[in-house]
Amino acid sequence: MGNQRRAGIIQLQINGEIQDAKGNFSYNLGHPKREPIVGNDGVHGFKETPQVAFIEGGITDNTNLDLKALVTLTDATVTISLANGKMVVLRDAWYAGEGTASSEEAEVPVRFEGANAEEIN
Repeated sequence: MGNQRRAGIIQLQINGEIQDAKGNFSYNLGHPKREPIVGNDGVHGFKETPQVAFIEGGITDNTNLDLKALVTLTDATVTISLANGKMVVLRDAWYAGEGTASSEEAEVPVRFEGANAEEIN
């Protein structure tokens, strides 16, 4: 029957360096968003608007994490390996978050954006 695991354990890498992934991650491959064009007489078709590709979630702060280097990051490769066996690769990415860290859970919200992402099965 194969592997039935669909969610759970993930791995986040930034330029090949494994990060302490924490919490829920989301991603968008950056394909155009389709929206309807509606007239008074019905649906006329659709339009496409660009979307930014991204990977976002949270990581745990630790003594090896250079927050300044993280928030000024550009031209990076960010990958997330999902529990279902897929990998999402975001190339030429930049850090797009605020750079705010919390002390209670040592969490740093992260968002990386780029022109496009690729889903590898």
